[in-house]
Amino acid sequence: MLFSWYNQPFFAAGYVIPLSTRVFDLHGIAFAAWTLVAFAIGALAGMLIRRVVPAIAATLAVYAGLALATTVYLREHYMAPLITSRPNLPGSAWVVSQWYAKDGRFAFPSRGSQLVSALSRYCPGNFDGSPAQCLSRHGYSQWSSYQPGSRFWPFQWIEGGWLLALSVLLIAATIWLVRRRAA
Repeated sequence: MLFSWYNQPFFAAGYVIPLSTRVFDLHGIAFAAWTLVAFAIGALAGMLIRRVVPAIAATLAVYAGLALATTVYLREHYMAPLITSRPNLPGSAWVVSQWYAKDGRFAFPSRGSQLVSALSRYCPGNFDGSPAQCLSRHGYSQWSSYQPGSRFWPFQWIEGGWLLALSVLLIAATIWLVRRRAA
């Protein structure tokens, strides 16, 4: 609640991208779901390891791995991203990837050595404007794949749903193992 209260003015002013990791994981349904899955991982680890400190370390490792995999690989695929060649994306957009195309075909990503090579070839020295403006004069167009900020709540529900299902499975496995050991 304190985090939500603190970030409210930034949301209202449009400074915070709703789908950014800093905001998304600590807001709404996802926060409660991540808390529940952390508890379920900890309960299962405690049951399996039977030592407090190693169980805590295992819980932190599994939780961190799951959070990293979700942030880096899963979350951007909850819904198909929108693709546009417009240079001005909405301020709340989460840019998934950007690339340059020429004659309707992929030319190179908007970062890295291929971009630097194209800029040095077509825009030597100082040039006016952005790299996209310079390259557009030579037939290149910049494309962006993004998730609009309006998908915040659908993404929250999707993430909350699969985390709840994972929590139920982990808790069920813990209960089954406890009953099996007791018998």
